[in-house]
Amino acid sequence: MFEKYFKLSENGSTVRTEVVAGFTTFLTMSYIIFVNPDILSSTGMDRSAVFVATCVAAAIGSAVMGLVANWPIGMAPGMGLNAFFAFTVVAAMGFSWQQALGAVFISGMIFLLLTVTGARSWLIRGIPQSLRSAIAVGIGLFLAIIALKNAGIVVANPATLVGLGDLGNTGTLLAIFGFFVIAALDALRVKGAILIGILVVTLASMALGVTEFNGIVSAPPSLAPTFLQLDIMGALHAGFLHVILVFVLVEVFDATGTLIGVSKRAGLIEEGKKSNLGRALLADSTAITVGSLLGTSSTTAYAESASGVQAGGRTGLTALVIALLFLAALFISPLAGSVPAYATAPALL
Repeated sequence: MFEKYFKLSENGSTVRTEVVAGFTTFLTMSYIIFVNPDILSSTGMDRSAVFVATCVAAAIGSAVMGLVANWPIGMAPGMGLNAFFAFTVVAAMGFSWQQALGAVFISGMIFLLLTVTGARSWLIRGIPQSLRSAIAVGIGLFLAIIALKNAGIVVANPATLVGLGDLGNTGTLLAIFGFFVIAALDALRVKGAILIGILVVTLASMALGVTEFNGIVSAPPSLAPTFLQLDIMGALHAGFLHVILVFVLVEVFDATGTLIGVSKRAGLIEEGKKSNLGRALLADSTAITVGSLLGTSSTTAYAESASGVQAGGRTGLTALVIALLFLAALFISPLAGSVPAYATAPALL
């Protein structure tokens, strides 16, 4: 069945290779199940519901990518867009998280329209390369300042806007320690370096008595607090037009760049040959729309999928394995709730 549907032999792969590749990619991107609830809960959204929405959106997105596009690429709520959602749209601009979800839904529908009509390629060609690079750099710096704030390394200062925090604080020291753990493991090419760093800081925090251990396994929390709570009409407010534009531009550039980069590494895009890029982008835009209905920020393809490709993943079976692992992650909500903000800050940084 797998051979017939995913064309394993044609792509030079086996079931075992695809399963290993799926596990590898999941390890490298699963930090999002801890980081995304931490970021979005700052808007007033229910943290447990966001945890469920994150896992389900990632599972659906990855499954659609595997079954429709047959590409070994994992999907989940994207870093950068979740921070823009929480700290700019809601915190700085004063819109409700329901309206922000509505904006994500609308952006997903626009992305879908751009993909189906072929206007996406025209849009990308019309934006200068320097501006595309600047968007990525800006998002990176934005994430960095949020991470430093969550870690307590920087604080608000009325004179200089940003001041140095208390570097003797236990949480701050653990965050700094976590950053170096992640950097060291990443330099050693250890799979799941970011996830390991988050868990090390969390365990250290528990050992020092700073945070409480709430357990590891339990039934998934309720999704009700965020499910279908989006306010589409509220997002059609005139002041929301540029917010939707930002969502669309970043989603298009992020998804297209990641998909092309990872697929080329896997040998799935070759000059003169037909590729499934269109289907992959269709899966991406569909996942964005579904994620907004569940209650999470924009879902996108993850560059970490390159780790699975490196492990031999070449077909959608890899993405299907990732989807199943995200569903299994639904049962570790107590552990996700035990992770403090200063444990996820190094991952952001």
